[in-house]
Amino acid sequence: MPGHFEPLPGGGAAVALDEVEISIIRSLAVQLLELIGPGPAEDAAADPLAELFAEGPSEPPSDPVLQRLFPDAYGGPGGEGGSPEEAEEQRAHSSEFRRFTENDLRAGKRENALVVIRTLDGMTVAGEGGAVLKLSPEESRQWLGSLNDLRLAIGSRLDVVDEEDTDLLYRLPDEDPRKPMVMAYLWLGGLQETLIETLMS
Repeated sequence: MPGHFEPLPGGGAAVALDEVEISIIRSLAVQLLELIGPGPAEDAAADPLAELFAEGPSEPPSDPVLQRLFPDAYGGPGGEGGSPEEAEEQRAHSSEFRRFTENDLRAGKRENALVVIRTLDGMTVAGEGGAVLKLSPEESRQWLGSLNDLRLAIGSRLDVVDEEDTDLLYRLPDEDPRKPMVMAYLWLGGLQETLIETLMS
């Protein structure tokens, strides 16, 4: 079980983590929360009706990581592959879509990251500094979403666009300053893969 998820009887997943692994995942999840930012309800007075009809931003975020986490819904970057009129139409559609969906997307990603933090905080580290994390089916799905977001964020910082870029990461020399981030990216990918397999079994 160390290093990979396994199914639990009745649903859910379990993985053995040591203190260092717990600390790394928790720290990354906290950083992800800070990057995503507070929700509308945290910035304004509690008004459920106003929150329900609150509109999100219409422009894509300037941070490349947030662009990867909240991509445009229509067309590629810069509206490539069509006439200027088509590109402008794609931008307008993306802007409208973003205005009505980004707040919900951010809330979902925040909640997933919070579940990661809460479940890690609820673990009892014993023995040789390790513990087994046991997740319900719903927590497993939220972990999967957050692992995906973490890999997208780290991959964006590493300029990973396709599989060929990932292959190059394996060949980085140990003295490369990106190496710790690369190791985290690859490790989270292994966790994500085994969690997918567990949820599909």
